[in-house]
Order: sequence, then structure tokens, then C-alpha cells
Amino acid sequence: MFNKNSDSRKTDSGTSSINLIGAGTVVEGDIKSNGDIRIDGSVRGNVVSKAKVVVGATGSIDGNVTSQNADVSGSIRGKVTVNELLFLKSSANIQGDIVTGKLVVEVGATFTGTCNMGPMIKDMHNNNEKQNELKEKTGS
Repeated sequence: MFNKNSDSRKTDSGTSSINLIGAGTVVEGDIKSNGDIRIDGSVRGNVVSKAKVVVGATGSIDGNVTSQNADVSGSIRGKVTVNELLFLKSSANIQGDIVTGKLVVEVGATFTGTCNMGPMIKDMHNNNEKQNELKEKTGS
């Protein structure tokens, strides 16, 4: 029953971590993570996650956000790119463009900008990456 071999808390090198930026904390600079990120403080820079980004009610991001999934209760000033599901809670405020696979918006949430949604988004994202790679190779 309490066999050490069946420890459910085992970590795998492929397992992602959960990162937290608490209320009252200010981070200046870009953040990149393979795991989930929860922001209750303030970030001045881009946030990139291969997993989920959660912006709490007291959280704010002044920069672009790129992730697999996102839940927003706070504020974001910048482009939001989410591959799968973007969930805007009632207290969410986004000033910038949204690119997402699926979008859920609660009553009271606001955003100013354009919204592109649907399965073609992945193709657009791949094309943008290819264009950026080409620019890097040619130096223009």
C-alpha cells in the first residue's frame, strides 16, 4: 500500500514545473518556460510558455504573451498568441491583438484590438516563424 516504487510524486525530466510571480512582485525582462506560469504581480516584458499562462486578477503584463493555453483575469498590454484555448474572465482587460485557436469570453471582460481565431491560426504562426527564420538568415 505504501510501496516506495509507486510514489506518485516522482518527477520526470520531461515533466513541466509551475512558476509563480506573486502579487507585489515586479519582473522586468522576458520570461520563457516549458511549464505553467501564474502571474499575480507585474511583468514588463514578453511571456512565453509551452504550457499554460494564468494572469490573476492582480496580475499585469506589459508585453506579448505566447502559450499553449491561457486564463486571464488581470490585464495585458500586447499581442496574445494562444495555440489552443484563451479564456478571458470577467475582470480581464486586454489591449492588443489576439490570435487563438478557441476563445471564451465571460461577461465583463474587455479587449481592444483585433481577434483571429480558428484552426488556420497554427498555419499563420508557422508562416510567421518561417519568415522570421528567413530574415535571420538573410540579415534583413
